[in-house]
Amino acid sequence: MKHAITGEVKDIIELVLRYRQLVPGASTTNESELAAFIAYSISFPSGFLALVDTYNTLKSGILNFEVVALALHELGYKAVGIRLDSGDLAYFSTIARSMFKDLSNQFNVPYFEQFKICASSDIDEDVLHSLSSQGHEIDIFGIGTNLVTCKGSPALGCVYKLVSINGQPRLKLSNNISKVTIPGRKEAYRLIGHQGPVLDLLIEVGAESPKVGESIYCRHPFDEKKRCIVKPSTVEKLHHLVWDGKIVEGALKSLDAIKDYCKSQIDSLRPDYKYHTNPTVYKISISSNLYEIFHQLWLKESPVEEII
Repeated sequence: MKHAITGEVKDIIELVLRYRQLVPGASTTNESELAAFIAYSISFPSGFLALVDTYNTLKSGILNFEVVALALHELGYKAVGIRLDSGDLAYFSTIARSMFKDLSNQFNVPYFEQFKICASSDIDEDVLHSLSSQGHEIDIFGIGTNLVTCKGSPALGCVYKLVSINGQPRLKLSNNISKVTIPGRKEAYRLIGHQGPVLDLLIEVGAESPKVGESIYCRHPFDEKKRCIVKPSTVEKLHHLVWDGKIVEGALKSLDAIKDYCKSQIDSLRPDYKYHTNPTVYKISISSNLYEIFHQLWLKESPVEEII
């Protein structure tokens, strides 16, 4: 990568790896996140603002940002800052600012203290008041959903997340458990009993599909104590391909057909799932094998905290 002023070519990866050994705690960060940050910085050396909560905000994300920022500095560029998108925003921003000050002092680069700290994650006026009362170091607030969506007609948050690269399962980790993704390509099935739908089951692509009348072991994605065995009277496949480089013939339905299907699915649920107040939560489970894939990858990609 060329120096911004002199044009001298240096290996940014070598620079990052060198600084990784110099920044306290950075040698054990998540390597795939670090690789992504390096690639991002090469494409946007003057606009490097990193989302730091993919794996672990304090033990990986901020540290990986710092070592890449140091490499960019040596190449004549200034990184912009970080974005926090989950967890305790006030606490994380305060710790981040402290880490930036320590970095500035260690390497004698004054502007490191002023890295921008951006915050998002369903921010509304109540969150802003709470942050003000707690005290924080946030410079920029990213307000989207609650800025453009009426409270009386809440938004359905839908986000695309990468789940596989070249056939290898990938996942997103987060300080908010609801933002952790289940890795790998999956198929979805609805297991239906004599009183209607029991739960929806996710299995990995290529695994044996659930069968009517067979006992199926279903696990909660996150809570190992929650599991059950379902013997369905009907199994409905929920995942159907509609796009494979082009629209699959016959896959798209009319709006009226979609509306009718949606209504029929709601009508099939037990009344307690449809209560306006305190409804029963409909269960989404994963297969035992997918559970093992998920949690082994989770442990592999989570930085091990060193306590001194």
